[in-house]
Amino acid sequence: MTVGPDGLVVSLREIGFFDSGSAKIRETSLSAFSRIAWLLAERPYRVRIEGHTDNKPIHNAKFSDNWDLSTSRAPELVRLLIVQYGFAPERLSAAGYAEYHPVNSNDNPEARAQNRRVDVVILGRTSTKRPAPSAGVAQSEANPTAATAVLTLPKPLPAIPEASPRQR
Repeated sequence: MTVGPDGLVVSLREIGFFDSGSAKIRETSLSAFSRIAWLLAERPYRVRIEGHTDNKPIHNAKFSDNWDLSTSRAPELVRLLIVQYGFAPERLSAAGYAEYHPVNSNDNPEARAQNRRVDVVILGRTSTKRPAPSAGVAQSEANPTAATAVLTLPKPLPAIPEASPRQR
């Protein structure tokens, strides 16, 4: 954990949370991620998930480059926070930075490994303003000015369709 200009940063290193070249979180890492998620769920902070890579070019059947990999890992964790832990989507955002925000040099394997990560950035409190009653918001009969947001998520969220090679 570190404190950055945007807030508290919890770095999830690739070696523990993802297989090399994969955007799917390892099953063995779900319990560690669960502890982070439950701590965040108790507080009304906004959270940005950031994907990062080292500067070694990647090209495999799933990812054409480091941008592709970094921008695939972040929404994978956002989706997990929404579906498994009930996070409100408006609290979350995802970003991919490829190799352009390193925390170490890329001069040796150990340094490159530190750059391959997903950061959970705790940004600040969510808005305390109540939404005006509208579609998807129920009003209490006892107190017509009180509003409760009703959020129904499909279980599981639909997968993001793969881009065909011609669409890339």
